[in-house]
Amino acid sequence: MKIRAAVLNASPVAAPYAQTKPLAIEELELAPPGHGEVLVRIRAAGLCHSDLSVIDGNRPRPVPMVLGHEAAGEVVEPGPGVDNLEKGDRVIMVFVPSCGHCAPCSEGRPALCEPGNAANGRGELIGGGKRLSANGKPVNHHIGVSAFAEHAVISRRSLVKVEAEIPHEIAALFGCAVLTGVGAVVNTAKVRAGESVAVVGLGGVGLSALLGAAAAGASRIVAVDLAEDKLRIARELGATDTFNAADPDVIDRIKAATRGGVDHGLEMAGSVKALDLAYQITRRGGTTTTAGLAAPSHSLSLAPVKLVAEERTLKGSYVGSCIPLRDIPRFIELYQRGKLPVDKLLTSTSGLDGINEGFDALAEGRTIRHVIVM
Repeated sequence: MKIRAAVLNASPVAAPYAQTKPLAIEELELAPPGHGEVLVRIRAAGLCHSDLSVIDGNRPRPVPMVLGHEAAGEVVEPGPGVDNLEKGDRVIMVFVPSCGHCAPCSEGRPALCEPGNAANGRGELIGGGKRLSANGKPVNHHIGVSAFAEHAVISRRSLVKVEAEIPHEIAALFGCAVLTGVGAVVNTAKVRAGESVAVVGLGGVGLSALLGAAAAGASRIVAVDLAEDKLRIARELGATDTFNAADPDVIDRIKAATRGGVDHGLEMAGSVKALDLAYQITRRGGTTTTAGLAAPSHSLSLAPVKLVAEERTLKGSYVGSCIPLRDIPRFIELYQRGKLPVDKLLTSTSGLDGINEGFDALAEGRTIRHVIVM
């Protein structure tokens, strides 16, 4: 079938994207779903820094590629071998497919699925190959989803069925921002009621983490960012303290305000400097967790003696250490009960034709989540 999609034909591309137009709206050919795959009509897809990092070259991927991984839609046609989804079912996409058989999957850690991550790196679906093409030449999939399109063929292992009747533009956020941010709090850091939390970096993932900390019963929630607008939003969402990261004394001020540091420092900015800040404001015996994806060439310098003598813990969190089939329905239920007001993260929407301007807003920090509505 013929579809319209936003195609990245080269990387890196410099901003302003409204002028350079890294994403071209093109007509592509989409092959029918193969065994274990599903044809999905994309209803909504969020713009995320993981997409932006492919555009600006910080996270190289094979091109041409249809970007987009945080999305919700409806099943149009289940492929052969798919007997637990029907036409019309609502689904949320997950950007790491889980094979169910490798060592991480067997341990209940599907975010680390080895075949899934390998397929993502090749721009293929986990079942092998590509279903997108232009003029007879293959077009790569973005981490198994490629949601900046009217339709997509996606592995059943990348889909979670949604029973709740929530707006598609809200449902999409659960596929990345909420899954990663809330998951980092409850699954990776394992924040307990009464503990103190600091979130460094207040994008969609960081503010989701803030919401997760509030839902987990954190007694004190410190929000840190460079943008005063985001600090204001953080206060509205439950932050008890806010600090501007540009303040040269910010680390000392946070430690003074929290009697030596927080129990949990969470880095969500994708910056080594932000991670170092999160580590510095974590108390002795505390845990620092990072879900930010800094450029692969960047590294963090730590003094091992401090790690040992202060019994610190430094943890990475990918996809919020989530089991999506378990956690997405749980997080949606919390949203429906008013415990996770995810709808407050939605800043703006547009059609597919406004996608380059949307990435300008994201890159400049003018939006939390801009969602493409098909």
